[in-house]
Amino acid sequence: MHPLLTGRGTIALYVAAWLVIAALIAALLIIPGTFGWSAAAMLVLPMAIVYAFMCLSSYYLCRAFPLLSTNVLKVFIVLLVAAVATSAVWVLAGSAWAMALGSLFNDAQFWERYRLQYPLLFGIGVVLSLLVAAVHYVIIAFEQARAAERRAYELRLLAQGAELKLLRAQIDPHFLFNSLNSVAALISSDPDGARTMSVRLAGFLRESLRLGAQEFIAVREELALARDFLRIEQVRFGKRLQVEESVTPDAETVIIPSLLLQPLVENAVTHGIAHLVDGGTIRIAARRTAARLIVEVWNPCDADRPRSKGPGIGLQNVRYRLSTLYGSDGSLEVEETNRYFRVIVSLPSTAER
Repeated sequence: MHPLLTGRGTIALYVAAWLVIAALIAALLIIPGTFGWSAAAMLVLPMAIVYAFMCLSSYYLCRAFPLLSTNVLKVFIVLLVAAVATSAVWVLAGSAWAMALGSLFNDAQFWERYRLQYPLLFGIGVVLSLLVAAVHYVIIAFEQARAAERRAYELRLLAQGAELKLLRAQIDPHFLFNSLNSVAALISSDPDGARTMSVRLAGFLRESLRLGAQEFIAVREELALARDFLRIEQVRFGKRLQVEESVTPDAETVIIPSLLLQPLVENAVTHGIAHLVDGGTIRIAARRTAARLIVEVWNPCDADRPRSKGPGIGLQNVRYRLSTLYGSDGSLEVEETNRYFRVIVSLPSTAER
């Protein structure tokens, strides 16, 4: 469909522009005294409206002969021939209208006076046709720019989706690796505990796969999965692992990326509790402030624990996911001392479930 006919607003604007053109053409006929105001208006106004829609056909010529891939001289010749033909048809059609008006006004000289304006009207028609063609090229350029922008946006979404799938795919093996190590550690020393842990692990993995298949889940679902994981680890660590939660009710309904909290809880166990002889307490807090959600995971740590060389796959994964999904609106901050390790996640809380 022609872009100028896609909405009432664009049609009205186009017609209004041609009404101005009609007034100017009428003035050119009135100034020499060829026609009076009423006669000029009745002659030119319908002709201008008809020609306005006749000129729309040049849009398809402009599409067929794009400026970037067609010789400019060839484009000019094609448009000039089309303008000459369109203007000639328009002037001849105006002759029929002038004859009808002459009969209506009982003016035998009306058509003759119109015939004397052939050169003027023909020249005006050619110029207007070329001007409309130029406008069409501008419209086509905007359409192409929007299409290119839309394609670039779609490609960004595809790339973002692929990156998120890759990041989430890294999480599942990470869960399984740490949990199976825990089971293996119990098999020789506590077979019943290993059996209990295996059953809990099966349920945990089933739930993590279900939630991991979703892009976003509620905070309460993420917390429930974290509790399941910590129960599994409590079979291994016993009283050495304690858990405290401080979650406000309004924070539980906020939607967050699935499996966002899990790597943080894993890190708290693996790099915190596991290195302490007496164990300690992992604290999980979530609160909503204005339009943001703040999640904190705190754990005690041993100052002499072995240090990893990098940021760790868990923290790095969460940071990348926040950056990909929220840009600068999502952040992960780490506060580390010789006594504790705290991770603070901040993200928009615009959706609820």
